[in-house]
Amino acid sequence: MMMRQFRKHRRSRLIATATAAAALTLALPGCSSGAGPDDPRSPAAPGSTPPGPPQAAPTPAPTPSPTYPLSTAPDTVPAVHEFTPARGPGWRPSDGARVVVDAKSPGLTDEGRLLAGEIGLAYGGTAAPRRGDVRLALGAPGSGTPESYTLTVRDGQATVTGPDEAGVFYGTRTIKQAVRADGSLGEGTVRDRPAKPQRGLNLDIARKHFTPDWIEDRLREMGDLKLNQLGLHFSDDQAFRIESTSHPEIVSTPHLTKAEVRRIVALAKSLHIDVVPEIDSPGHLGAVLKAHPQLRLTDVNGRAVPGAVDISNPAAAKLVDELLREYQPLFPAKAWHLGADEYQALTRSNPEASFPQLARAARQRYGAGARVQDLATGWLNDRAAVIRPSGKQLKAWNDGFFAGGIARPAADIQAEYWTGKELGARPPLPYLAEGRKVLNLNDEYLYYVLGEPNEFTYPTGRRIYEQWTPLVLRGTTPVPARYQEQILGARLAVWADLARSQTQAQVADGIRLPLAALSQKVWDERTPKPTWNEFTALVDRVGRTAP
Repeated sequence: MMMRQFRKHRRSRLIATATAAAALTLALPGCSSGAGPDDPRSPAAPGSTPPGPPQAAPTPAPTPSPTYPLSTAPDTVPAVHEFTPARGPGWRPSDGARVVVDAKSPGLTDEGRLLAGEIGLAYGGTAAPRRGDVRLALGAPGSGTPESYTLTVRDGQATVTGPDEAGVFYGTRTIKQAVRADGSLGEGTVRDRPAKPQRGLNLDIARKHFTPDWIEDRLREMGDLKLNQLGLHFSDDQAFRIESTSHPEIVSTPHLTKAEVRRIVALAKSLHIDVVPEIDSPGHLGAVLKAHPQLRLTDVNGRAVPGAVDISNPAAAKLVDELLREYQPLFPAKAWHLGADEYQALTRSNPEASFPQLARAARQRYGAGARVQDLATGWLNDRAAVIRPSGKQLKAWNDGFFAGGIARPAADIQAEYWTGKELGARPPLPYLAEGRKVLNLNDEYLYYVLGEPNEFTYPTGRRIYEQWTPLVLRGTTPVPARYQEQILGARLAVWADLARSQTQAQVADGIRLPLAALSQKVWDERTPKPTWNEFTALVDRVGRTAP
């Protein structure tokens, strides 16, 4: 509000004094003495005209403008990357306020409607913004890095802009959390961006059935934490958990129907989360092999190897490729996980002697010096070739990449690094040194394995928050910082090895703080300023996002 100034006049001392007194009583909503926008500060009294002969009265000093404390950054998880404070009334939800979308950015309608419902405002569509509103708009192409945004609070209005819809969405998450935490946003400008492009949760729905509602609750939680990737491991030795039309005989009960998956994927898309499917092969296929025992891998003594298909049998490749093609339309996200871990043939001391049919097939394809590992690499590359025309990013577990072979894994397959406990596992530096892109799923910090078998312990948010960074790919030792750009991000992984050891509710509660801590460390790699206790208090203040 603009302060009134006294006009020059030649009236009597009584009239001048009365006018000054009236000015002192003007209410200035939102003014502050430093305690907050609802604590107005009284202006100082102006002087009065001294007695004497009639003359031009001096101009009284202007009533001082209200002062505000310098604002502070909004309280959010993850914390915003940069905040420029200012002095002013800030912004808070108020009667008649709306969320409006720039007329040139109609694609932000969903983001606008969602935010309006979450903070109790009306949705105003593409109406012209007014004081009290939140305005969402896309910036010019190239106006920022992907998923970045700017949030400006000025003149009683909050404006979110970003180069893409994901960035604007994350700006609305900042508003939502700030309103939950403090009821308002301080005057000033937030400039925010993620440190890593891939940030999320990996969920084993093969060994434990998770209901669609539970998965959707996790997606909403992830959206508020600015996480953007949900990995779905839905095929393993114990079960195959998504409806299939090409091979209905392999599907377990219970399972997700395709209609339920489409609903999950649609919600994820609205929250700017990619759902990345994984059909693991050539190992972890026990559920498929129950219906197709003729495709099992057997050793030289005729014993079947649990979960492993015979990769020298063309029928095995045909079945897996049919599944890959069937599920591609169901998962339109831009990434696909090929699995490739723990192929049990390669755990034998002499795979060529144990599996002569694999050794023979390897030599036929790659020459006299080829080994079983070359045939396994060829399997991975062949499955990648099935998915590659879709344009999706290709992923595989790091123990599916082998050193020293004749066959080399395709260069465009990202290595998802997890293992620190597997015998003979390669350390992360060779992957990075050859230029491969890597995602961090360090099993020391980021593996939530139900029942805690094989020396696993449930990860704690505190360890992630205080000790881990994306550079810590294996164990507790970081790789050199020069590889920072090759490490694409991280996911917390839930594995249901002992599925009945926890209920769905216990899993949700158990991963809540680890997921929040992970979100902080992949959004901003700098050491967080709040202590762990302060951080957990903030997580509670911004509230659980799932019903």
